[in-house]
Amino acid sequence: WCLLLPRRQKKTASHAVTELENTKDCSQAGKPLLCPSHPTEELQLFCEQCDQAVCRDCVLGRHRQHPCDFATNVIHRHGDALRELLQSSQQHMDTLEDVLSQVDEMGGAVRSRAEAVAAEICLFARGYVKAIEEHRDRLLKQLEDLKVQKENLLHLQKAQLQQLLLDMRTGVEFTEHLLMSGSDMEILVSKGVVSSRLTQLNSVAYSTHPSVDDRIHFSPHERAGQCCGYEVFGAILNKVVDPARCTLHGEDLHSARQNQLSGFTLLCRDTAGERLGRGGEAVRVTIIHKDKRDCAVKPTVCDNGDGTYCISYSPEEPGLYAVCVCVKGQHVQGSPFTLMVKPKFREHQGVFHCCTFCSSGGQKAARCACGGTMPGGYQGCGHGHRGHPGCHHWSCCGQVKERSECLCGPPSDTSQRSLLRTVAL
Repeated sequence: WCLLLPRRQKKTASHAVTELENTKDCSQAGKPLLCPSHPTEELQLFCEQCDQAVCRDCVLGRHRQHPCDFATNVIHRHGDALRELLQSSQQHMDTLEDVLSQVDEMGGAVRSRAEAVAAEICLFARGYVKAIEEHRDRLLKQLEDLKVQKENLLHLQKAQLQQLLLDMRTGVEFTEHLLMSGSDMEILVSKGVVSSRLTQLNSVAYSTHPSVDDRIHFSPHERAGQCCGYEVFGAILNKVVDPARCTLHGEDLHSARQNQLSGFTLLCRDTAGERLGRGGEAVRVTIIHKDKRDCAVKPTVCDNGDGTYCISYSPEEPGLYAVCVCVKGQHVQGSPFTLMVKPKFREHQGVFHCCTFCSSGGQKAARCACGGTMPGGYQGCGHGHRGHPGCHHWSCCGQVKERSECLCGPPSDTSQRSLLRTVAL
C-alpha cells in the first residue's frame, strides 16, 4: 500500500517496504521486528491514528499525541477484521472459480451448438439446392411442353393453309386455262362446276395471323408454391390479356358524388376467359365531361399485382361523364360507359327533433317541413296531430333518417307544404 501512495506524503515518507516472503521468514524464525526509524528498538506498540506498528521511541516522538497501545491488546480486534476480510475474499475466490468453470462449460456448449447449427445449415442448403434443381427441371419441362404445343398448333395451321392454297391454285389454273383455251360451249358447260368450286374455296374461313404467338415469359419473382418442403419462386407465363374479356366491377361504376372519392375495379382476363394472376398491363382510363369539353377528371390507377386494378377519382363538377377504360389500347368489356356525378352532399340546415312544439318551446309561428300542424293556431307539428311523421325528423326537409342528405325542401308539392320554412332554434 505504501508503494501505491506518493512518497512525498508525510505519513509514508519514512516507511520502509519489506517483501512479504521476508516477513514470513522472520515470523517463522521468531525474530522480533525492529523499527525502521529506530533500528535498535523492537516494534511492540500500535498507533491507532496512523494505523501502523511503532516502537517506544516513536511514541515518545512524532506519535506522542496519538492513541497507541500494545500489540497484544489490539491484535484481537484487528485480527477479527482481517479474518472477516479473509473470509469474504475466500468467498469471492470460490465464486470466481465457479464462474470460470461456467465460462469454460459455456465455451464448450457454444462450440457444440455452433457445430450443430452448421450441420443444420448444410442440411438446409442441400435441401434448398435440391428443391431449386427440381423446380428448375419442372420449369424446363413446362417450357418444353409449351413449345411443343405451340409448334403443333402452328404445324396444323400450316398444313391446313397449304392444302387450301393448293386447292385454290388448282382451281385458279383450271379456270384460267378454261377461259384462255376453251371454246364458248366448253366455258358455258363448265361454268357451273367451276363457279361452285371457286365460291366454295373463297368461303373457307382461315386466320390471317398465326394461331399462336411467341409470348413466353419467365417471372423470377412469381411465387411458385412449394417444392420438397421449400417455398420456391419463378414461373413461366404464357397467358395473354384479352381486353374484350376484361370486366369492370364496383358500386360506384356508374354513379359518383361531387368532390367525393369514388372508384371501381378492373379485372383482367386472358383469351380463355381465365383471370390473370399477375399485373403489369398497360391500363389507360379517361373520364371526360360530356357537356364541358375542358372538364376532365384525372383518375389514379393502382396495379394490385394480381390481375386487378383499382381506379379511383374525385370529380369536381356534377353532370354526365364519358368513361373509357382501355388495356393495350383496346376498350375492355363495357367501355365506354356513362358516369353520373351527383351534386355534393347537402347538409341539413334544420333541427332533428320530435316536433316543432317541443323544439321551439311552444311558439305558434314555428313551422316544420314535415307539414304537420296542431289545433289552436299552431303552424308546426306536434305529437299525435295531423301530419306528424310519428318519429324524429328534420325540420328543414322532413327526412326521418338522421344520417341522410337534405332534400332542400318539403317532400310534397302541395301548396301548404311549399310554404313551410325551417325554424332556426
